[in-house]
Amino acid sequence: MHKMSLRHIDKRKGERLYRILFYDCRPFEKKAHNPVTNGSIDFSKTKQADFRRSFHEELRRLRKVALRLGHLQDGKGWIIRKDKTKSLLQRKIAISDLEGDDVYYDIRQKGVDMKIGLDIASLALKKMVERIILISGDSDFVPAAKLARREGIDFILDPMWNHVKPGLLEHIDGLKSTSKNPGPSRKKPNPL
Repeated sequence: MHKMSLRHIDKRKGERLYRILFYDCRPFEKKAHNPVTNGSIDFSKTKQADFRRSFHEELRRLRKVALRLGHLQDGKGWIIRKDKTKSLLQRKIAISDLEGDDVYYDIRQKGVDMKIGLDIASLALKKMVERIILISGDSDFVPAAKLARREGIDFILDPMWNHVKPGLLEHIDGLKSTSKNPGPSRKKPNPL
């Protein structure tokens, strides 16, 4: 992530990094019982939780990196995956055919989009930067991108080779992915 972010800076042109802002949430710490297997899951002890804690710790140590944390909203229940729900409704499978991985616990990231929007607006209105590079495929930041562009900020999107919705393209100044293209199944972003 750090190297990918730094690849956006052209030192030959005298460009300098203001800061890398990384948005995420702390790992989910609750215990729950999978309704299919009836097995207990301690989400705080999963590989994903361990990775996220160590990743956040590494980010805190990096120079010119700021970790911005939102929070996770507990939906207090389990959701059947879409493909399995469709099969159930079409009576291709029965409830008894479900396996443990066919359900997932309902947690949602909250506060992250708002923090991104506030940071973009603050950087733009205070004229702290000339360019903002957003590494994301999300279109929720369109109002903040429009504000930044109105304030004269060059707004670049790095979608990491993911598809970008056509309506989003009109609200950015360019596309540039600096990570390795994962394969021909994804379209290459337009160069700057």
